Parts: sequence; C-alpha cells; structure tokens
Amino acid sequence: MKSEEVFIVGANGQLGTALRELYPNARSADIDELDITNKASVEGFDWSGIKAIFNAAAFTNVDGAETAEGRKASWKVNATAVAYLAEVAQKHDITLVHISSDYVFDGTSDLHTEGEDLAPLNVYGQSKAAGDIAVSLAPKHYLLRTSWVIGKGNNFVLTMKSLADRDITPSVVADQIGRLTFTDTLAAGIQHLVDSEAAYGTYNLTNAGESVSWADIAKVVYEKAGKSADDVTPVTTEEYYAGKEGIAPRPLKSTLSLDKITAAGFTPKDWREALDEYWQTIEETN
Repeated sequence: MKSEEVFIVGANGQLGTALRELYPNARSADIDELDITNKASVEGFDWSGIKAIFNAAAFTNVDGAETAEGRKASWKVNATAVAYLAEVAQKHDITLVHISSDYVFDGTSDLHTEGEDLAPLNVYGQSKAAGDIAVSLAPKHYLLRTSWVIGKGNNFVLTMKSLADRDITPSVVADQIGRLTFTDTLAAGIQHLVDSEAAYGTYNLTNAGESVSWADIAKVVYEKAGKSADDVTPVTTEEYYAGKEGIAPRPLKSTLSLDKITAAGFTPKDWREALDEYWQTIEETN
C-alpha cells in the first residue's frame, strides 16, 4: 500500500513514530483538524484517497484510568473514538488497523490466544476490550493485541537504564510475566498484514522468545549498562504496590500466542535480539 493512502492516528506516539518511518508520506492530522473523540469531527473529515487507517492512539495511563476523570478519558479514547473510526471505515470502505492490549485478559492463562474470552481486570482493560468489540464492526479490520511496548520516547528500558546510570538499585516486579514488543516489530507486522492482504481479523503481535518478568528484563538492562544484575531486587506485585492507593489490578500472565501471525507469514524476532538492536540505537544517540 502506498504511503499516501495511509492515515495514521496518534502519529506522534511511540508506535505512530515507527509507522511514519515505514510510511513516510502517510497522512495524519492535528487535533484541531481531527478529534477522534468527536463524532462530527470524524464524520466531517475528508477521507478521500485513504485506503487504511492505522489507529495508534490510546489512553494508556493504567492507574490514571481508575480516577473519575481518567475513567472518562479512557473510555472516550479507547472505546468511543474507536467506534467512530469503525463507522467511517465501513462507510468509506477503508481498512481499519487498531492496536489493543494484553490487558483485555485477566492473566490467568499461561498463553493467550486470539479467541480467548475477554475478561479485563481494570478500567483501562475494560475500555480496550470495548474498543476491540467496536473494531469488529468494520468489515475490513486488523485488530492487533500486543504487550509491553518499547519505542522512541519514555519506556521501561530507558527508565531502567537511567536508574542504572545513576547507581540506583530498584525493586522491580517479578511475578508479571510476558514479552517485550518493540515498535519497529509491531509496525513491520502491520505492514506485512496490510501488504500481503492477510485475512481480516484479530492477531496477537509481540516479539518472540522466552516469557520473562519485568525484573528479568531490568536485570538484562542493568548488565547492558555495565552494572550488576544483582542491583535489581525482584518483588511481587503486591509488595511493590503495598501502601499505594489508586492502583489498578494487573494481569500476571501476559504472554500472547504468536501462532496466528506466524502462520500469516510474519515471524517476529526474539525480544533479546530486538533489545540488542534497540540498545545500539540508544548508544549511538548518546
């Protein structure tokens, strides 16, 4: 698909940035031109010439979504706006690509498949699950569920590197298990599905490799930063959030099955290899 036939929603976010690198001539719009949470704005926008909408926008403040204002914002962006985009996609015969989350599941399964029943534990997950349902109303749609996203901008890897560089010894959650997803892998998977005209529907897409904890990843980062892995203290989720208020419950098992996306012809690289490449870009820019 030609770049100019793609419209990226959330073009300045981590995934949006990676998508713009693959689709340098893709269209996007500032909020004063297109407010996806406003039905009239979405319906009145000029969608001529657009063959695919990539929705990389989301309200991702998991704990913030538990507040009165955050709950409204989460549902507005993650559910209502998605329904507006689905309606436009159907009306104008546009393919809608939407990014979802492992948080639509309760984290009780060791491996989550695309057909697993939705069972979100928190407001953020509930709003994302509602968005999943809305996307399905668009006849031409790709719904991609992902987890633990790392790209350009603030993220877990950069946070851990910053702590290591300052000789801080953090406590990191060790009972939440999953895989990292680098935005270049996610963007490449989206491009593959669209360009290969894969069957429409839901796909899991993360990096491949072993399932590990946040603490395991932090240890890897500390070693890359020239520190000791022992500087990272593994703790349980309950211990980490003890005494803190307004904390959303998290799924403990977030590993997503990659069988379907692999069968569609896209094989994500191992997260450790992707982390090595990402780390190289960090060092080159510093």
